[in-house]
Amino acid sequence: MDQHSDQILATLRQIIRAIDLHSKSLTKRYGLTGPQLMILKELRRHENLTIGRLAKNVSLSQATVTTILDRLEKLDFLRRIRNTEDKRKVNIQLTQKAEEVIDTDPSLLQEEFIHRFEKLEEWEKTLLLSSLQRIATMMNAEGIRSQPVLDSGPLETNDREFAQYLEDSE
Repeated sequence: MDQHSDQILATLRQIIRAIDLHSKSLTKRYGLTGPQLMILKELRRHENLTIGRLAKNVSLSQATVTTILDRLEKLDFLRRIRNTEDKRKVNIQLTQKAEEVIDTDPSLLQEEFIHRFEKLEEWEKTLLLSSLQRIATMMNAEGIRSQPVLDSGPLETNDREFAQYLEDSE
């Protein structure tokens, strides 16, 4: 390997590690994953969202969002309340616990990234995008579907996986 490929691989590892450390920090501090926090923030921004609209807003599948909502409800971050006028509709209400977490304004890594990325010149954005797309192709990853969420581990998780994730970070 030459020096450039070593540097690229080391830089990729730094990016992966930064994502992992930020994810674990969120989990330890708030008991939430990045996608869970992203959903809570979106629910606070927009009341009475359907699950479909919520999924679109956070760029996740409806099935993933439903799984995350189930977990958040189980952790007492939200309540689902059947609409009294239309029983087919379910409204989502954030709990005090969720409000308190959101009030501390925890930062999502992707929010920080987007804020900095938007300050770049257009040519820099294009250069970064094409370079990353080329790297993905070189790693045979162009066919791997992924969501625009900077988080490590599975987006959907069960209690055992979540406990293992926390244990592995210690």
